Amino acid sequence: MNDWKKRLGMVYSTNPDYHYREEEQEAQGEAIPKGKQLLRVYLDKRNRKGKAVTLVTGFQGTEEELEALGRLLKTRCGVGGSVKNGEIIIQGDHREKVLNILREEGYAKANIL
Repeated sequence: MNDWKKRLGMVYSTNPDYHYREEEQEAQGEAIPKGKQLLRVYLDKRNRKGKAVTLVTGFQGTEEELEALGRLLKTRCGVGGSVKNGEIIIQGDHREKVLNILREEGYAKANIL
């Protein structure tokens, strides 16, 4: 099937040997080693009816790795949460605990904002 909408940014080529190839993109980008990732941990109360949640942002890797890290943090904190839009959401104010867990797991550049 020829989906012309994917080619909207394409410029015409006069090369007879040219074949259009779609670029494959990963969900979050290339995997970066744990020690080099800059993770941000902060408290958020906006649009949550006054309830506080701990957000972890800045993770770069696959969606499966992000889900696994979210599952680990929720389990170790003993609370609920979710993973949405590249962010890990932990219910409640657990900034210090999350930061300690991330450092134990090898995320050396994690910090609290």
